[in-house]
Amino acid sequence: MTAHPSPPAPAEPDTGLLSPVRAGTPVEAAVTDRAWLQAMLDAEAALARAQAGLGTVPPAAAAAITRAARAELFDVRELALACRETANPVVGLVQALTLAVAAEDPAAAEYVHRGSTSQDILDTGAMLIAARALALIRADLGRTAHALAGLAAEHRDTVLAGRTLALHAVPTTFGLKAAGWRQLVLDADRRLAAVLADGLPVALGGAAGTLAGYLEYARLDGPDPKVDAGAYLDRLLDAFAAETGLARPVLPWHALRTPMADLAAALAFTAGALGKIAVDVQSLTRTEVGEVVEPAAAGRGASSAMPHKRNPVLATLLRSAALQVPVLAAGLTQCLVTEDERSGGAWHAEWLLLRECLRLAGGAAHTSVELAEGLLVRPERMRANLGLTGGQLVSERIAARLAPKLGKAAARQLLTEASLTADREGRPLAEVLAEQGGLEGHFTSVEIAELCDPAGYTGMAGALVDRALRH
Repeated sequence: MTAHPSPPAPAEPDTGLLSPVRAGTPVEAAVTDRAWLQAMLDAEAALARAQAGLGTVPPAAAAAITRAARAELFDVRELALACRETANPVVGLVQALTLAVAAEDPAAAEYVHRGSTSQDILDTGAMLIAARALALIRADLGRTAHALAGLAAEHRDTVLAGRTLALHAVPTTFGLKAAGWRQLVLDADRRLAAVLADGLPVALGGAAGTLAGYLEYARLDGPDPKVDAGAYLDRLLDAFAAETGLARPVLPWHALRTPMADLAAALAFTAGALGKIAVDVQSLTRTEVGEVVEPAAAGRGASSAMPHKRNPVLATLLRSAALQVPVLAAGLTQCLVTEDERSGGAWHAEWLLLRECLRLAGGAAHTSVELAEGLLVRPERMRANLGLTGGQLVSERIAARLAPKLGKAAARQLLTEASLTADREGRPLAEVLAEQGGLEGHFTSVEIAELCDPAGYTGMAGALVDRALRH
């Protein structure tokens, strides 16, 4: 007996179960399979309208194609299964769209995908998806930056221990830390804005980047069989760009993947910038540090085994995205290495990588809004932690004050010995220094105590916050 292949198992949607950072966020809906399908249909409809505007497609046909280009009219799963036979979803989509148009206007069906190629439609759709997702991401980054500006201003002079290599170093302010977070968010937004300003381009090249098919159909269908190729190219590119809201490229970019590499770089930076905020919050929220607390919500941060815990969930989500996006972005950048006029594999590898970069970075940006707007700052814990080293946090300052009087080497030696004594005996550094005979005639005990006050050694922190908030 001949074995018949069993039908494919029904697929369930990607619910975000293993990617909670983007589950339920606006960007998730903007990059679904259905959204991607709609973007490709938008590209097909825009192309037909652009050609109609140039007189090479009947206006009625362009209108029929536009009416049929609605994702809800098509079975996404069927298209996905069909694309296993063609390695891309556009071939099956064009067939399905042609049938949908023919059902309304058989004559109009002849003008679906006129002169085009799969990569023109999929790449244009990808740029439409990216433009829509970047708008959402930038809106969330704007809210995050605004909230961080508020934290920076409110805590301009709130002193906390600056930490280097995980240990107390010198005093800083929480305002300066928040201003630094905000600067990273603004830097990310500027990079995304630059990608948009340079222009996410339409893809228009035809089968091998020569636009030969478009030109040939223009000669057959248009009013002038001797159409000027250069003039028609300019008009078609301008019309297609206008219909989609995308930019006009200098050259067809089927094998010149700059737009994808630029997107990858900007999205990787965005995720990394938000990841820096996340790891700082995780560090500051440790039980033994306790200087900030994430905003509370019912059930958030619960442990399956330890009822007392409230985990820093938002920071954890941000960090997870920050660790994933740069890896995925590297894959997109690697796809610059593409052979010939269309790659057999490199182009195809981009699609899922781009979607994951968009939805992870977008999910992180959306999550950062809640974290920044609701972060609870605990100045009292910051003050308490400043005292953990008994004034040794300002040893740099004391060394600078002692050097002119004792000599640099002697001052350092005196401070080293005093710090060891303070550690060994559990006493404040100021108290130990006040007993040092070498300081007699140079500083009083009151002056030594003032020198050891962390609040007096934050340098230009306040001015730096002011400067940052002016920009």
